[in-house]
Parts: sequence; C-alpha cells; structure tokens
Amino acid sequence: MEETAQTTMSDNQPARSAPAAAAVAPAVGKPLIEARDVKTYYPIYGGILRRRVGSVYAVDGVSLTINRGQTFGLVGESGCGKTTLGRTILRLEKATAGSVTMDGQDMLAMRGPALKRMRRRMQLIFQDPYGSLNPRMPISDIIGEGLLAQADADNGWRTRTIRDKRVGDYLEAVGLRRDYARRYPHEFSGGQRQRIGIARALALAPDFVVCDEPVSALDVSIQSQILNLLSDLRSEFNLTYLFIAHNLSVVQYFCDRIGVMYLGKLVEVATTDALYEKPLHPYSVALLSAIPVPDPRVRKKRLVLRGDVPSPANPPSGCRFHTRCWLREKLGNPEQCSTIDPPLRDMGGGQMAACHFAEQVTKQAAQEVASTQSVIEAATELPD
Repeated sequence: MEETAQTTMSDNQPARSAPAAAAVAPAVGKPLIEARDVKTYYPIYGGILRRRVGSVYAVDGVSLTINRGQTFGLVGESGCGKTTLGRTILRLEKATAGSVTMDGQDMLAMRGPALKRMRRRMQLIFQDPYGSLNPRMPISDIIGEGLLAQADADNGWRTRTIRDKRVGDYLEAVGLRRDYARRYPHEFSGGQRQRIGIARALALAPDFVVCDEPVSALDVSIQSQILNLLSDLRSEFNLTYLFIAHNLSVVQYFCDRIGVMYLGKLVEVATTDALYEKPLHPYSVALLSAIPVPDPRVRKKRLVLRGDVPSPANPPSGCRFHTRCWLREKLGNPEQCSTIDPPLRDMGGGQMAACHFAEQVTKQAAQEVASTQSVIEAATELPD
C-alpha cells in the first residue's frame, strides 16, 4: 500500500484551527517539565511465599528539565530505562520516589479529576504502529476514544458529530484524508498507522508529547517523512517533545538538547551541537563512534565496549559504567570509579557529565584506545 505523504498543507485547512490550546503561543524557553531525582523500581519476588527479594532499578535518580517548545532527546542502549522514564513522567508507571512538575504543578501528587484534566496536556506516541492500534475499531473510534474519555459540558465531545469532525481535522493535520476515519488499521501501511497514532496523541491538544521511538519500526524513507511531520506539528501546535530513540543520527537531526542514559541514570546532558562536537562522558564517546559514515571511502575507527551491560537488578557500585569504561583502563583503573557514584556536574556551557575524569575525555584519548583495539583485532585475526 502506498504511503500517503501530505506533510505540507494549505493554511485554509480545518486542522489549523482545531486545537484551541494553540491559539495563544506560550512563552518559549521557560521550563515545562521538571523531574527531580525520579526513581522507578520494580519488585522481584522469590521463594515459596513469594517474598520480595530484590528490585529492578529501572530508573534510579534521574533529574532533567525540558523547556517549553523544546525537543529533548533521550538516548542509550536498550534496557537503560528510557521508555520507563517517559512513562513515569506521564504517570503511566508509578514512581518509587522523586517529583515531576508540569508548569509548577506536582503531577505525582495529583488524584481524581485534577489528574484527569492534566492528562489532556500530556500524550504519548507509541513505538509500534501495528500493536498500538486496536484492529477491531475503526479509526474514528481509535482517535475519538480519548475525546470521549475527556468529554465534558464545555467541549461537547460526547456528541458524535463534534467528535468525528475533530477526528477528521487531525487526520488532515497529519497528512491523511478525512474519509480514512471509516477504515480499520489493517487497511493502512506502517507509516500511515504511525500518522494515525500521532493524530490520536494530538486530538486532545496537548502541550507535552512523549515520542517513544516513533520511527524505529518504519522504513528509512518513511522515517524522514514522519520526522518532518513531527517537526512541522511542533511549530504549528506549540508542542514540547521528549523524543526517545537509540538512533543517534535521528536524534542529531531532530533534537535541541540530548540526555544520555546508562543503566537507569543520566550520564550526560548537553545541547545537540555540544554533544556531537565534544562529548564529555566515555559512554557518550563510545555511542558516537558507532554512528556509521555513509561514505565507503571513509574508514572510521569504532570504540567497542568490552563486556555486557550489567543487570539493572544488581548494578555495579560506584560509577555504573566503570565495568566497561575505556577511560578507566587508560587511567590505570582508579579506585574511586568503583567506589564513588559520580554526580551529574556542570562542565560549562550547560553541558553536564557524570564522570570523575570528564576533563580527560578527549578525541585523542578515544582514538588512541580505538587504535589499540584495531591492533589487537589484527593480531588475533586468523589467516585465510
């Protein structure tokens, strides 16, 4: 099925005036989301009596600030806690400790009607465009389900005609036709399904949207269309994004500021330009060295991390990255890396890194380690 790509639309389309929240542009640059020391632990039960014997430290003391109108990227290996952090901020997962505020309001303390009203302002775009849509429901009901749940006397969303009109408006906003509302998910391609998921997230006119790897399940050609669409919608509807991804090239293109996670903790936070120009954490250096260069004439030395990622149920003491850290080996395995957990400290220019020796993280040091690895690999390579 052909992908419908209508990302550029005329100003007279109904979707432009659909969300009342976008009528007045908010002040750009002020903090919208502030998370402080957020922890999300999952219990581990064992034995005949099913007693709690431990915990999985999925998110362990993460603090971040997302300014209004900003796209904050969250990157890291699979299982590092990126999605759990996003879902915890949205109250889809229960936080073990910490605080999350939106416009100064404590979201973790909200209950009942107040929480329900707040949920209009924060939405989620899922990773899987196939599993996130109910195959037994038409598109009008899939997108309109959230409207019906948030219906009240003021918005009139209990009325089917009003709800269907809003669904059609947002289908057009994401580049699909209004009459697609009568179809079912199996009649669409992967890219079209993801557009439907985006329309569902925007239908309630949110201020904050968590994008949980929204392009990782799509073809490369479709990924660029969805990213451009998300960028246009951010400007059009005054959106703030938390963009979760593991593709560093996508994050570089799409995000204003980036946080690097490892084993439940933030190890570096910086602007996109600063992170890609001069990373200050050994893990960030290793991630950036893995980005492929689309030029067969360029031979890039990759910094390969040794060993496996430790279990989040039994994280290492001290710095959680020290068991795989190339810089620690280069410095002679200093003891403080394994005994003292480094705080996320300001390195200047708004760049923060959680490393005891961040000042010694340089391109030259990384290249020397990568060169040593290349020599070892060449020496151990078997002849043909």
